[in-house]
Amino acid sequence: MIIAGLIILLVIASVLFHLYSPWWTTPIATNWTNIDSTLSLTFWLTGVAFVLVISFLGWCVWRYRHHAGRVAHYEPESGRLEMWLGAITAVGVVFLLAPGLIAWGKFINPPADAATVEIVGQQWAWYYRLPGPDGKLGRADARFVTADNPLGVNPYDPNSKGNLIVNGGDLHLPVNKPVKILLRSIDVIHNFYIPEFRAKMDMLPGSESYFWFTPTKTGTFEILCAAYCGVGHSYMRGNVVIESDDDYQKWIAQQQSFTQARNGAGDRVRAAARGPGED
Repeated sequence: MIIAGLIILLVIASVLFHLYSPWWTTPIATNWTNIDSTLSLTFWLTGVAFVLVISFLGWCVWRYRHHAGRVAHYEPESGRLEMWLGAITAVGVVFLLAPGLIAWGKFINPPADAATVEIVGQQWAWYYRLPGPDGKLGRADARFVTADNPLGVNPYDPNSKGNLIVNGGDLHLPVNKPVKILLRSIDVIHNFYIPEFRAKMDMLPGSESYFWFTPTKTGTFEILCAAYCGVGHSYMRGNVVIESDDDYQKWIAQQQSFTQARNGAGDRVRAAARGPGED
């Protein structure tokens, strides 16, 4: 009786904790409300299953508790019972997977007017590349990574010359405009994650991944790495600043192009080679 009561008490406490817990999702700041809806549906379905299964367990502990002289009853296999259990489980799995697949399909199909921004992860910092005035990103490859080209941008691609390079610092984006996020990693597996955007994706060395979102609120939101990437993993943080289009254009005007960044790095290298006091 005591064990059965404790099991039912566990069910009640779990439900109350879920309903009144102070730890919940952060306020959403993008268009991905269907991701929140999918999470809520998952909680409700798994929560109902949890209550039913654990309550049944408690009932069984009480109903079939020990009595002097009681003998266990052998029940042979029941094809009908297995069919019902299989069907109910299949329906539950469909209701769990289908909304997620629908959300995923939308998540990786950006609209045609989405601007492209590249995020590059490297132990243990974030780097950003944006299109220049022509709106095109040049190709990139890890083979081109050097001290003056840390993102591995292809210097022979004409579309690369005007690309804007942001080495560290904050990434700025305009509010209410769709953005396609192109992800690359230079070294190990990283994961680009912004909790308020409900957006995250693995970054694999040697490949590209992507998703999109439309920021709906201005403000500063923290970028995290959600994949353990080495001893400095906890320090791999950054910020994305969502602002008005006018403020965004002012920030864009302050950024260096790929060509300017390389020339500046070359000048610094040559100055260091000459040494102080040399012309």
